[in-house]
Amino acid sequence: MVAPDGRRRWVLRYTIGGKARDMGLGAAREVTLAEAREAADTARRQVRDGLDPIEEREKARRELEGRRTFGETADEFLSAFAGGWRNPKHRAQWEMTLREYASPLRPIAIAAVSTADVLAVLKPHWAERPETASRLRGRIERVLDFAKVRGWRSGENPALWRGHLDKLLSKRERLTRGHHAAMPFEKVPGFVKELRGRKSNAALALEFAILTASRSGEVLGASGSEFDLDKGVWTVPAKRMKAGKEHRVPLSPRARAIAKSLIDLQGAGLLFTGNRKGKPLSSMAMSMQLRRMKQTGVTVHGFRSAFRDWAAECTPFPNEVCEAALAHVIGNKAEAAYRRGDLFEKRRKLMEAWEAYCEQTGLDNVVPITRTA
Repeated sequence: MVAPDGRRRWVLRYTIGGKARDMGLGAAREVTLAEAREAADTARRQVRDGLDPIEEREKARRELEGRRTFGETADEFLSAFAGGWRNPKHRAQWEMTLREYASPLRPIAIAAVSTADVLAVLKPHWAERPETASRLRGRIERVLDFAKVRGWRSGENPALWRGHLDKLLSKRERLTRGHHAAMPFEKVPGFVKELRGRKSNAALALEFAILTASRSGEVLGASGSEFDLDKGVWTVPAKRMKAGKEHRVPLSPRARAIAKSLIDLQGAGLLFTGNRKGKPLSSMAMSMQLRRMKQTGVTVHGFRSAFRDWAAECTPFPNEVCEAALAHVIGNKAEAAYRRGDLFEKRRKLMEAWEAYCEQTGLDNVVPITRTA
């Protein structure tokens, strides 16, 4: 059969129960004549036995999909949305959640995942780690919705919160928004001094993140092409920012020195590379650096909180300058509409003051590092 646009496909026309039906056998560019004839012969035998080939094919498809597991579906979901995450760290978090925390669900047929199955995964985390449990539930819900749209399951989503799991799990322990564990800002100078004694890319990346008050994903994805060392500016493109808006970061002397040493060594590519050439450090590299330094109760993101506390308690810089340094979105829409600038020069003075506070003993020389921690 040839379509008006020239595309060709093989079709078997048969009659069963007095009704004529057309069964597609594939596109002519993908299925050979011999293969089409073989498929047609199989279908004719089914008709001879009183079976409808189209219904039999659909039945076989449903049986195959019925054996599809949650794990297979989750992996296909991650693949389908591979371009939907702003940075590698976010994708890694989704992958870890669906492969590690949701591991009891992975062997279960996607069509058979029940409320009891979801509760069995959530309850171990619900009281102790409510933020983790919240994200886990939401991601399981997304995978199950994905499966339903694809026709691999039906009925209500067993991971749905409102009107479903909220009747089965304690509201007191649900979805409270946690804060990243932060080092008190008074201890940051001593930590930075110790950090400079660690000769690794992870240590340099962590120090750079502290001095620029940046998110770990922004730092790990930084490339030499984003830096203007003459002007002391690091421009993070919108696609790598949480708010989806380009962010200019004023570099303090030490931050500029770190960037320069790595750009001189590696060129315009990624600054903080891992063991594999051309690949960034692992999303866990800086966290592991903290653990190696016995800082088990501290998170990388928490240094942004330490910076904010220091700026509020120890400096005269206005709130809007401090918030702009953290690339926070302005909550007040009216204020956001009238603010056109990014307070860059004021932020430069703020970041220089932050560096001076962090080191307190003067600048050290930067030694280019070529190995990971």
